[in-house]
Amino acid sequence: MRYFIAASAVTVFGLLAFLLFQSGISEKEMPHDDEQAGLKDQIVIHFSHVVAENTPKGLTAQKFADLVEDKTDGRIKVLVYPNSIMYSDGEELDALKNNEVQMIAPSFSKLQKLEVLDLPFLFRNDEHVRSVFTGPVGKKLLQRVQTSHIKPMALWSNGFKQVTHNKKHLVSPADFKNERIRIQPSSLIQMQYEELGAQPVPISFNDVYQSLEANRIDGQENTVSNFYSKRFYKLQKYMTISNHGILGYAVLMNGSVWKKLSPHDQSILSAAMEEATQWNVQQSQKMNSSQLQELQNSGEMSFYRLSVKQKDDWKKAFKEVYDQAEREIEADLIHAIKVAENGIH
Repeated sequence: MRYFIAASAVTVFGLLAFLLFQSGISEKEMPHDDEQAGLKDQIVIHFSHVVAENTPKGLTAQKFADLVEDKTDGRIKVLVYPNSIMYSDGEELDALKNNEVQMIAPSFSKLQKLEVLDLPFLFRNDEHVRSVFTGPVGKKLLQRVQTSHIKPMALWSNGFKQVTHNKKHLVSPADFKNERIRIQPSSLIQMQYEELGAQPVPISFNDVYQSLEANRIDGQENTVSNFYSKRFYKLQKYMTISNHGILGYAVLMNGSVWKKLSPHDQSILSAAMEEATQWNVQQSQKMNSSQLQELQNSGEMSFYRLSVKQKDDWKKAFKEVYDQAEREIEADLIHAIKVAENGIH
């Protein structure tokens, strides 16, 4: 309860700050005493995202904000707005381009040039994810989304995705036939479930619970941390531990705002982002593991872990997905991601 009250207070404070920002009230116009005279020089960055505070993305966003404040003695302040309290996942990219917010962290499915990272069974484990996201391959991937409006900052992980259902375990490709499975709006992810024989249903993240409750879908794919934080376990009783894909985000900043920062401030933000990103992969692994254990201990759900052979059956079903990706994206890029390991890229 103490955590809930504190989190609510932070959210309310952040929303009030945003309303002031939107109404055109600058820090210079805000009342302050002599000890606050330096506020006129403060830089405020509004960071909007769509998941809960207590998820890998939510915690890493706050970690970044804390690091920036510490490194600048409060001169640069990052205000984090979780849970779509500012913009939904379908609105945030336009909001960033229009400078209505200065930072967002959309999932890869929202960025066509990063859709390669949504390929099934592309990553072996969390160390492989870290190697790609924080190494040379990750930098090349970020360069693909850089424009005059967007400054890409980092790749963050929410961990591996699992599949859940309201009536049964989804184990073999045949189990998916005609099942209505919620997916992120993504042509590549849609193709994956069509190859399994399912009926993929694109739904915004914050509408998933209501869709499950109204029986508009039978199942969904997500990380354990998102599943746990949104309490999907109240409506989904069967989880298949498949680790079939990674759920990740590209942290983006408004390009014009970035260019207006001094080289010194740019270096501070970059250093804070690098530190937060290294922390992120460890945190996502730790959180998904611990919350999976909590769900298993609760006795409220049934779990099934795919065998190596069963994963091979899924991979065979996804052959056309890979064939098309290699034709339409870049076979060399897919190969570079697959072989990245232990600093060798």
